[in-house]
Amino acid sequence: MSDLGKLGTAAMVKFERRLPGPVERVWDFLTDTARLPGWFGNGTLEPRAGGAVRLMDGHVRGVVTQWDPPRKLAYTWNVLNPGEDRSDYPESYLTITLEPAGDEVLLTLTHLPVLERFEKQNAMGWHTYLDMLAAGVRGEPVEARPVYMARNAALYGVDLGNLAR
Repeated sequence: MSDLGKLGTAAMVKFERRLPGPVERVWDFLTDTARLPGWFGNGTLEPRAGGAVRLMDGHVRGVVTQWDPPRKLAYTWNVLNPGEDRSDYPESYLTITLEPAGDEVLLTLTHLPVLERFEKQNAMGWHTYLDMLAAGVRGEPVEARPVYMARNAALYGVDLGNLAR
Protein backbone atom coordinates (compact mmCIF):
# COMPACT_ATOMS: atom_id res chain seq x y z
CA MET A 1 0.00 0.00 0.00
CA SER A 2 1.23 3.48 -0.85
CA ASP A 3 1.09 6.57 1.33
CA LEU A 4 0.65 8.71 -1.77
CA GLY A 5 -2.66 10.47 -2.23
CA LYS A 6 -4.82 9.68 -5.20
CA LEU A 7 -5.45 12.56 -7.58
CA GLY A 8 -8.74 12.90 -9.42
CA THR A 9 -11.41 15.26 -10.56
CA ALA A 10 -14.98 15.82 -9.48
CA ALA A 11 -17.81 16.40 -11.93
CA MET A 12 -19.60 19.70 -11.53
CA VAL A 13 -22.30 21.79 -13.06
CA LYS A 14 -21.64 25.48 -13.67
CA PHE A 15 -23.89 28.16 -15.11
CA GLU A 16 -23.44 31.86 -15.80
CA ARG A 17 -26.57 33.88 -16.34
CA ARG A 18 -27.11 37.62 -16.84
CA LEU A 19 -30.14 38.97 -15.00
CA PRO A 20 -31.62 42.44 -14.68
CA GLY A 21 -30.24 44.35 -11.68
CA PRO A 22 -29.74 45.66 -9.18
CA VAL A 23 -27.71 42.99 -7.39
CA GLU A 24 -29.73 43.45 -4.17
CA ARG A 25 -32.94 42.47 -5.96
CA VAL A 26 -31.37 39.27 -7.33
CA TRP A 27 -29.99 38.47 -3.85
CA ASP A 28 -33.48 38.83 -2.41
CA PHE A 29 -34.85 36.34 -4.94
CA LEU A 30 -32.06 33.87 -4.09
CA THR A 31 -32.45 34.04 -0.34
CA ASP A 32 -36.21 34.49 0.16
CA THR A 33 -37.52 30.94 -0.28
CA ALA A 34 -41.09 32.26 -0.60
CA ARG A 35 -40.11 33.82 -3.97
CA LEU A 36 -39.87 30.55 -5.89
CA PRO A 37 -42.19 28.02 -4.24
CA GLY A 38 -42.34 25.93 -7.42
CA TRP A 39 -38.65 25.25 -7.02
CA PHE A 40 -38.05 25.37 -3.29
CA GLY A 41 -41.36 23.90 -2.16
CA ASN A 42 -41.83 24.51 1.54
CA GLY A 43 -38.45 25.45 2.87
CA THR A 44 -36.20 27.75 4.80
CA LEU A 45 -32.75 29.23 4.41
CA GLU A 46 -31.42 30.78 7.62
CA PRO A 47 -29.66 34.04 6.66
CA ARG A 48 -26.26 33.49 8.26
CA ALA A 49 -23.15 31.34 8.05
CA GLY A 50 -23.98 28.17 9.95
CA GLY A 51 -27.70 28.58 9.23
CA ALA A 52 -29.87 25.61 8.36
CA VAL A 53 -31.01 24.95 4.79
CA ARG A 54 -34.22 22.94 4.27
CA LEU A 55 -35.65 23.05 0.77
CA MET A 56 -38.27 21.12 -1.19
CA ASP A 57 -40.15 19.96 1.92
CA GLY A 58 -36.91 18.71 3.52
CA HIS A 59 -35.79 16.73 0.45
CA VAL A 60 -32.68 18.94 0.37
CA ARG A 61 -30.90 19.84 3.60
CA GLY A 62 -27.66 21.57 4.33
CA VAL A 63 -25.79 24.29 6.16
CA VAL A 64 -24.96 27.79 4.94
CA THR A 65 -21.17 27.95 4.63
CA GLN A 66 -20.85 31.48 3.20
CA TRP A 67 -23.28 34.36 3.65
CA ASP A 68 -21.94 37.58 2.11
CA PRO A 69 -24.92 39.73 1.04
CA PRO A 70 -25.43 40.62 -1.74
CA ARG A 71 -22.44 38.95 -3.38
CA LYS A 72 -22.01 35.31 -2.35
CA LEU A 73 -24.13 32.48 -0.99
CA ALA A 74 -22.82 28.95 -0.46
CA TYR A 75 -24.25 25.95 1.30
CA THR A 76 -23.94 22.21 1.57
CA TRP A 77 -26.42 20.12 -0.40
CA ASN A 78 -27.69 16.79 0.92
CA VAL A 79 -30.51 14.91 -0.84
CA LEU A 80 -32.70 12.85 1.47
CA ASN A 81 -35.51 10.48 0.70
CA PRO A 82 -38.88 11.19 2.38
CA GLY A 83 -38.91 10.18 6.04
CA GLU A 84 -35.14 9.63 6.24
CA ASP A 85 -32.55 11.57 8.24
CA ARG A 86 -29.52 10.13 6.45
CA SER A 87 -28.60 10.60 2.82
CA ASP A 88 -27.47 7.77 0.57
CA TYR A 89 -25.72 10.33 -1.64
CA PRO A 90 -22.46 12.22 -1.09
CA GLU A 91 -22.71 15.73 0.26
CA SER A 92 -22.16 18.38 -2.37
CA TYR A 93 -21.67 22.13 -2.37
CA LEU A 94 -23.62 24.91 -4.04
CA THR A 95 -22.05 28.33 -4.55
CA ILE A 96 -23.79 31.32 -6.11
CA THR A 97 -21.96 34.58 -6.75
CA LEU A 98 -23.40 37.86 -8.00
CA GLU A 99 -21.43 40.58 -9.74
CA PRO A 100 -22.86 43.91 -10.91
CA ALA A 101 -22.39 44.31 -14.68
CA GLY A 102 -23.82 47.68 -15.67
CA ASP A 103 -27.60 47.45 -15.42
CA GLU A 104 -27.33 43.67 -15.17
CA VAL A 105 -26.05 41.14 -12.67
CA LEU A 106 -23.77 38.26 -13.60
CA LEU A 107 -24.89 35.22 -11.60
CA THR A 108 -22.51 32.27 -11.44
CA LEU A 109 -23.83 29.01 -9.99
CA THR A 110 -21.51 26.09 -9.28
CA HIS A 111 -22.62 22.73 -7.85
CA LEU A 112 -20.05 20.03 -7.08
CA PRO A 113 -19.36 17.20 -6.89
CA VAL A 114 -22.10 15.73 -9.02
CA LEU A 115 -22.24 11.95 -9.43
CA GLU A 116 -21.77 11.00 -13.08
CA ARG A 117 -25.19 9.37 -13.31
CA PHE A 118 -26.82 12.63 -12.18
CA GLU A 119 -24.89 15.13 -14.32
CA LYS A 120 -27.58 15.66 -16.96
CA GLN A 121 -30.39 15.69 -14.41
CA ASN A 122 -28.47 18.13 -12.23
CA ALA A 123 -27.85 20.46 -15.19
CA MET A 124 -31.53 20.22 -16.16
CA GLY A 125 -32.57 21.02 -12.60
CA TRP A 126 -30.33 24.06 -12.21
CA HIS A 127 -31.25 25.30 -15.70
CA THR A 128 -34.91 25.03 -14.62
CA TYR A 129 -34.22 26.90 -11.39
CA LEU A 130 -32.36 29.67 -13.24
CA ASP A 131 -35.19 30.00 -15.78
CA MET A 132 -37.67 30.39 -12.91
CA LEU A 133 -35.37 32.84 -11.13
CA ALA A 134 -34.91 34.91 -14.30
CA ALA A 135 -38.67 35.11 -14.88
CA GLY A 136 -39.21 36.24 -11.29
CA VAL A 137 -36.45 38.84 -11.37
CA ARG A 138 -37.82 40.20 -14.67
CA GLY A 139 -41.27 40.52 -13.08
CA GLU A 140 -42.78 37.91 -15.38
CA PRO A 141 -45.12 35.16 -14.18
CA VAL A 142 -43.17 32.15 -12.99
CA GLU A 143 -44.68 29.05 -14.57
CA ALA A 144 -44.92 25.75 -12.73
CA ARG A 145 -41.65 23.85 -12.45
CA PRO A 146 -42.81 20.96 -14.71
CA VAL A 147 -43.21 23.41 -17.62
CA TYR A 148 -39.55 24.44 -17.42
CA MET A 149 -38.40 20.89 -16.65
CA ALA A 150 -40.04 19.49 -19.78
CA ARG A 151 -38.31 22.09 -21.94
CA ASN A 152 -34.95 21.61 -20.24
CA ALA A 153 -35.17 17.81 -20.19
CA ALA A 154 -35.14 17.97 -23.98
CA LEU A 155 -32.02 20.20 -23.92
CA TYR A 156 -30.07 17.75 -21.76
CA GLY A 157 -31.49 14.47 -23.09
CA VAL A 158 -33.20 13.56 -19.81
CA ASP A 159 -36.14 11.16 -19.78
CA LEU A 160 -38.42 12.57 -17.05
CA GLY A 161 -40.21 9.23 -16.83
CA ASN A 162 -36.99 7.37 -16.10
CA LEU A 163 -34.85 9.50 -13.78
CA ALA A 164 -31.63 8.14 -12.28
CA ARG A 165 -31.77 7.26 -8.60
